[in-house]
Amino acid sequence: MFTVYTYSIAGLLVISFTVFVQNIIAAVAHRKQSHYIPGKVSEDLSHNSFVFRSHRTFHNSLENIHQFTLPALLCIFLGASTTLLAILVWSFALSRIAHMALYYAIVTEKNPSPRSYFYMFGTVCTFGAYGLALLNLFSNI
Repeated sequence: MFTVYTYSIAGLLVISFTVFVQNIIAAVAHRKQSHYIPGKVSEDLSHNSFVFRSHRTFHNSLENIHQFTLPALLCIFLGASTTLLAILVWSFALSRIAHMALYYAIVTEKNPSPRSYFYMFGTVCTFGAYGLALLNLFSNI
């Protein structure tokens, strides 16, 4: 049954792996500081610190991953369109990777920053996954 969702499952794997990589990058950046407390980022840090940016990137992904992956998984169980779901999953995955790359690369307190556009695109993908899940739920009733 799930083999028809291979592309979506592969995209979910990329999303999960991206967050795993972000965790490692944040941990390594944090540990390279001369004065650090495990598990605590200094409140004095801001966007000019890669430690801050890597920590925020990881935590932003933690805050968003379940909001997308849960409805995407429900779409699989509800028999949603394989093509549409794969497009949503890969669009979300690529938007999160772009968000991560821009957060690492651009030092700015400006809002919206370039990364904000990719965050919003990911949010649109999340709405799409919820909509697709609801559509398939109601069509199966």
